[in-house]
Amino acid sequence: MEPVARLAALGFSERDARTLADHFLDAERRGKLGHGLSRVEWLASLPDLDPVAQPERVVSEPGYERWHGRGALGYLTLAAICDAQLAGPPTHARVVVAERCFPTGMLGYWARRLAEGGLVAALTATSPPRLGHPEGGSKLAGTNPLAIAIPSSGGRPLVADTSMGRVTYGEVLAGIAGEDELVPFGGEHAHKAFALALGLQLLVDALVTEPGHGAVLLVARPEADPVPALRERAEGIRLPGDR
Repeated sequence: MEPVARLAALGFSERDARTLADHFLDAERRGKLGHGLSRVEWLASLPDLDPVAQPERVVSEPGYERWHGRGALGYLTLAAICDAQLAGPPTHARVVVAERCFPTGMLGYWARRLAEGGLVAALTATSPPRLGHPEGGSKLAGTNPLAIAIPSSGGRPLVADTSMGRVTYGEVLAGIAGEDELVPFGGEHAHKAFALALGLQLLVDALVTEPGHGAVLLVARPEADPVPALRERAEGIRLPGDR
């Protein structure tokens, strides 16, 4: 059964099923199998899945928005946020806070959508605590990825998307990695990834108004076009986000 039909069978509308399927198939194409079609089976296993729930924008100001998932998947909350930013971009810049926003998938997918629409984007999101200090102890932060996307007049935005974990939880779900590999990346320098994971965790936690996983997006209109010159200097080198 194709992904859209499998997701529709879980109760999602055709539109939402296509939104989810597009995300999963893009992950497959990019070799990010932990965020790919394996997630369909995972969604089916969630006891609190509400396929008809829809996110809501609860605050809308020129430079600030707040969204609430209202029980919808984080994928669909971020999809609605991206649609709203592209339909009504900021005059200069805007901070968007999303609460009850989980799971969010590949953050680079959402940041890329905004950059392809001509906007600069920086996006982070939290997840259940899975990373502890490199020296041991309790799990204190999620893998908390950070995605940055810069539009380009050349047609290909630059998209940097990095999890603070050596592996992602999706790779554990897909059987690609073991839970013992869920540690900050960097080997002997793992304290740097741990510091970033904690910083991003607290950034989001400080901006949401109720407990639960969330996301924070900075979206802005570019004032310059640096990507083409970078690609020229980096000719022959695969840059972040390229396939």
